[in-house]
Amino acid sequence: MESAPSALLGELFARSPDLLFIASADGALLHGSGGLREALGPGVEGGALLADLAHPDDRAALAAAWSALLQRGEPVSFDVRLRDGGGAYRPLSCNASRSSSDPGAVLGSLRPAPAAAPAETEEELSALRLKASILDAIAEHMDPLAIYVTRPDGVCIYHQGKAVAKLGMKPGQLVGVNMAELYADDPGSAETGRRLLEGEVCRFRSEAGGVDWNNWLIPFGEPSGGRAGAIGLAIDISESKLVENELRIQLDRIAAQQKVIRDLSTPIIEVWDGVLTLPMVGTVDSMRTAEVMDSLLQQIVEKRASFAILDLTGVEVVDTKVASHLVELVTAIRLLGADGIVAGIKPTVAQTMVALGLDLTQLNTQRNLRAALNYAIRTMTRAQAASLAPSHPAPGKTSSP
Repeated sequence: MESAPSALLGELFARSPDLLFIASADGALLHGSGGLREALGPGVEGGALLADLAHPDDRAALAAAWSALLQRGEPVSFDVRLRDGGGAYRPLSCNASRSSSDPGAVLGSLRPAPAAAPAETEEELSALRLKASILDAIAEHMDPLAIYVTRPDGVCIYHQGKAVAKLGMKPGQLVGVNMAELYADDPGSAETGRRLLEGEVCRFRSEAGGVDWNNWLIPFGEPSGGRAGAIGLAIDISESKLVENELRIQLDRIAAQQKVIRDLSTPIIEVWDGVLTLPMVGTVDSMRTAEVMDSLLQQIVEKRASFAILDLTGVEVVDTKVASHLVELVTAIRLLGADGIVAGIKPTVAQTMVALGLDLTQLNTQRNLRAALNYAIRTMTRAQAASLAPSHPAPGKTSSP
């Protein structure tokens, strides 16, 4: 009896009333149980292909499920209609898995599919066809788009779109694959798989196949109020992201150029040892004045300047806020231990400053830049001469000859 187990197993397989089969990796039926031969006829023997026995409308789903089985090595379940010996198609549910001892063999079982739901009315069928045609039209004509539809359990029943190839797939390849489990295999997308099963609207970005994707999961329901499944949309945003990055670079470049222009329009020049001059040209607004104040005060500290000349010769108009800022700037210069001089004030600017009613008594003004520079040099020369002059002798004492 010890040499008989294989013969007994073969006899058991041949007599089993269950619909069992052993197939090759390409779907050829190598062995069928007695129940399978009885249900489908002798056509299941002799290497018949499952795809040839399947209903034409079911062959794409069968191919997708079989491909998923071979690629992922995990058991798959799918529904398929197979032709029996009389030529009729029988609805069956198939469970298949790879053999652990022979990777080139597939072990499977078939059973009658659950009773079909009541047939839809012609109006309902028309509505379903319309929805399917809408999806097909969108998938066919929107270039950067991939669409998939899942049942409530997460199993994909539709997978099309012109962007599918960018994921390294063929149209319909994910049909029969549980998308929730597919997301669960990726730790970064596990939350997406949970939302898919729970029917939540979900939007997220991802990167796959060297392409940036914008993804949506949108649940949809049945007329009775139940959840029918979800629609998944994946849009290739690589081009728009590239444009966005280029635009950001351009904006950064423009901002840098504007800073250079502002710096060039208000240059702080050390025209003499201890004397800084700031020539201002054009229209002076509040923002420009605030930038000038910060820069000039910083330069006074760094250069240890004694004088700061604000040359307004090229300024035709200032607003009331700017005039007030100029007075505040001169005050701030004085607090740093330097003397602020305003040179070249135009009549219109002078009228604006007077109209404000500001205290201008402490404001040192000169006719032009040359006069301001002469004033600063004379003042420093007198101060230097005074510091070098000998002190007067005390009363009653004479200096030695």
